[in-house]
Amino acid sequence: MALKRNSEPVDTLLRQSRSSKIIAWVVLGILVIITVFPVYWMLRTALSNTRLLFEDPLNFLPTHFTWGGFARVLGLATDKQALAEGGSGASINFAQAFLNSTIVSVCVTVFQLLFSSAAAYAFSVLKWRGRDTVFFIFIVALTVPGIFLLIPNFLLIVQLGLVNTLLGIMLPQLLMSPFAIFFLRQFFLGTNLSIVEAAIIDGANHFRIFWRIVAPLAMPQIVTLAILQFIASWNDYLWPFYIGSGDSGSTVLTVALGVFKSQTPQGSPDWGGLMAGALIAALPMVLLMIFFGRRIVGSIQASGVK
Repeated sequence: MALKRNSEPVDTLLRQSRSSKIIAWVVLGILVIITVFPVYWMLRTALSNTRLLFEDPLNFLPTHFTWGGFARVLGLATDKQALAEGGSGASINFAQAFLNSTIVSVCVTVFQLLFSSAAAYAFSVLKWRGRDTVFFIFIVALTVPGIFLLIPNFLLIVQLGLVNTLLGIMLPQLLMSPFAIFFLRQFFLGTNLSIVEAAIIDGANHFRIFWRIVAPLAMPQIVTLAILQFIASWNDYLWPFYIGSGDSGSTVLTVALGVFKSQTPQGSPDWGGLMAGALIAALPMVLLMIFFGRRIVGSIQASGVK
């Protein structure tokens, strides 16, 4: 009887644990559905006939299934085919816009990594008077909302004659960002200074120490930062719209999709084509998160602890 009485609290705890797990999985499932459903609805719209899209708006399956939305946004459909499915008859130079977005995102990511990691090294490993004060002022100055800098940056790009150029789009964010410096500095602060001191005694300069010792140790964090910066640059819209929307040779993908949406001679946007273009534009970001999502979370947690 004593054993039975002692086992009752254990059984109660087990039942409570199972109930908690079931509730947690149910809540998690609901959150996943809420998160994924908009993406599914985009796919459903992209595979629907735009002209007949609102005949059955509550149907969870594509309305009159067609690949026409993808064909229109890629410029593979004729004007007659596009108009028959409710399209505008217009298309975007998808290949050029995709290439422009890739060039801008890659260049911004590479240069930000180089300059931000060097600045983070200077603010963490190097010892100099007023380092923390300068870092605080630097971060405060650079965390001014980007919208406040839009007009000054635009006037500067105009004066430099870089409107409708990829360099003009890249220049304001080409060198460094506060988040990148803060992110890497948090990790560099945990660097074993005895290794650095030993390298200095052996005659290595700080550039070599950074390139051969510190940077390799922080490679997981650098890769994570590269992914985050690439995603931010790829999804940027406002600045590329002001600088590069006047010439198809400098139009990035987000701006091209906005132009495609505005071409609505039939009175309403080509929702099928627009959702098809948005899905294609989001595909690189989805793949990055699928393959590197766990690394991103782990690196951010490690930098926060340090």
